[in-house]
Amino acid sequence: MQPELLETGHLQRNIEALLFVASEALSIKELAKLTGAEQSEVTVALQRIDEEFAHRGIVLREIAGGYRFASASAAREAVEGYLLPPKSNLSPAALESLAIVAYMQPVTKGEIEGIRGVSADSVIATLVDRRFLTESGRKDVPGRPILYKTTPEFLEAFGLRSLEELPAVDIDAATPVELALPIATLLVPHDEAPARRDEATSAAADAVQESETTESETDETNSRAPVETTAAEPETEPTPSAV
Repeated sequence: MQPELLETGHLQRNIEALLFVASEALSIKELAKLTGAEQSEVTVALQRIDEEFAHRGIVLREIAGGYRFASASAAREAVEGYLLPPKSNLSPAALESLAIVAYMQPVTKGEIEGIRGVSADSVIATLVDRRFLTESGRKDVPGRPILYKTTPEFLEAFGLRSLEELPAVDIDAATPVELALPIATLLVPHDEAPARRDEATSAAADAVQESETTESETDETNSRAPVETTAAEPETEPTPSAV
């Protein structure tokens, strides 16, 4: 321990300078190595920096496993007006693709397209250009497609310290999804579907057989019914009248 580093503020000034020039978050271990201080001393200095900068335009953020200076949320509108181009918001398609990668990474473009049902070429290019996604090797399948994963910039942009802070997604694969189809459907659990389909098929066959039987009996009854006939009366010659 070197108490003089904390008492004189020398360590705090060095850490502030490092955080200012760093292009990415610096961990406590990295800061200790760069300043020659103990990790416990770096932790105390970071706490002081956090308290002193809490109400300024520049604040200390713990992001992506480390620390860095960032603009305060209260100054967001002014900063975005200076830094970002007019149309900087991500489209719904880009957000959907980014969410798929965040929860399933590493993932290929084909897998993203399989989930969304549309081409993802331009969307992936945009997310890579914005540094939200980066390549993560190639998948060991025929064709060896490129794998994609999220970046520290993604964590920083969404205010996450790690991927573990992503909101939980509760999807029950056994829960049937009702679709608005033009025909009547019966939703059943996946494991019971074959049996229920067999029952429905059997019931339909019985209904058809019963209908055919009824029609046959009707035809038979009609064939046995007596047909009434009326004999034609013989024509008679007119009797000549006496003159």
